[in-house]
Amino acid sequence: MHSFDALPHVAGTLNYLAPMTERPRTLAFEPPAGVPGTNIAPEPHLVPIHDARPVASDISLDREGFAVLPHVSLTRDFYDDDEVRRTYYPEAERLLQQVTGASRVFVFDHTVRRRVPDTADRAAGAPRQPVGRVHVDHTETSAPQRIRDFLGEEAEALLRGRAQVINIWRPIRGPLRDAPLAVCDAGSVAPEDLIASDLVYRDRVGETYSVRYQPHHRWFYVPEMQRDEVLLLKCYDSARDGRARFAPHTAFEDPTAPDGVPPRESIELRAFVFHA
Repeated sequence: MHSFDALPHVAGTLNYLAPMTERPRTLAFEPPAGVPGTNIAPEPHLVPIHDARPVASDISLDREGFAVLPHVSLTRDFYDDDEVRRTYYPEAERLLQQVTGASRVFVFDHTVRRRVPDTADRAAGAPRQPVGRVHVDHTETSAPQRIRDFLGEEAEALLRGRAQVINIWRPIRGPLRDAPLAVCDAGSVAPEDLIASDLVYRDRVGETYSVRYQPHHRWFYVPEMQRDEVLLLKCYDSARDGRARFAPHTAFEDPTAPDGVPPRESIELRAFVFHA
């Protein structure tokens, strides 16, 4: 990453967490009339977002907290949940085992997003929307809890070893110009920049990290990502030996994208990754 400052970049506006006194909270369902969906106010900052392509071979999950890889999927229709579970989940598990050397990988869910302008995320009857604020999907507390939720009696033994949560994100159609994903170099993020925030479902309360702005955060994106490319995002790592643990990310508006580009369509898988 020695040539970081020389990389091409765009100037993008990213929505960080504005200072607040109460605990950040967001509802994971459409709120009742008159109830705000979140108490989080965005604090927009214009930041350089660097092209990761020239340094993709130097970027790693354990140092920067993300990786850019070619990956051809045999999945024909990413909107078909059954096909995704049948074909894409096993492909993703094999990919993560190859990349990380893990002893076990377990994909536990996925989300398909298709941007519809002026539509809120989780609105009834609408597809899921890109998330336009800086966040990490899991926290020190919520990642082990999700492992327990899904893996029951096995969880405690697995959690005695190294455990990770890694997302695999890809465009469903490329080249992707609309609402691309920006990823922050985890090595530029201090623990105190990450603010535990409640994600309230109808039947449980999850926890994510919102992120406080720091001028030294280093941001990257992959211009014009194709369907046969993936971004791996580390959302949790139990290792505390200096390796990357949490990589903040967000959708952003690429100011260089021409008018009329097709709306973003993407799929992300979330996986538990264990090292015996």
